[in-house]
Amino acid sequence: MKDTDEIKKELLSQARTIAVVGLSHDQGKASNIVAHYLIASNYRVVPVNPGYPEILGRRSYPSLRDVPDRVDIVDIFMRSEKVLPVVIEAITLKPRAIWLQVGIVDEEARSLAESNNILFFMDQCIKQEHTRLFKK
Repeated sequence: MKDTDEIKKELLSQARTIAVVGLSHDQGKASNIVAHYLIASNYRVVPVNPGYPEILGRRSYPSLRDVPDRVDIVDIFMRSEKVLPVVIEAITLKPRAIWLQVGIVDEEARSLAESNNILFFMDQCIKQEHTRLFKK
């Protein structure tokens, strides 16, 4: 059985496309900083934010169901009470993982994702974990 770090490292090594739900247009916001880092780490970032047609020079989609491409990881920047409907929508994309950023916790969402064989991480920053695991 692999430990959590091995699972994360394998996931982050193999993933190519990350949908960032709640990606802010504001460069000072955590979601924007994390997305910049992911782009610099050679991931294809797909913004999901109904408020903007484009973020970080990439087309932004109003919802996950509008994303036409295969998504490996769904990274969510939303308040905990708004996460469950997004996770339900994410499951239809069949990503390898759903990732909730620091401070975002939803046990029901975790249970639902895991029952659909989707890796689930919550209350963790994907940027911090990538940096820690790959010593950047």
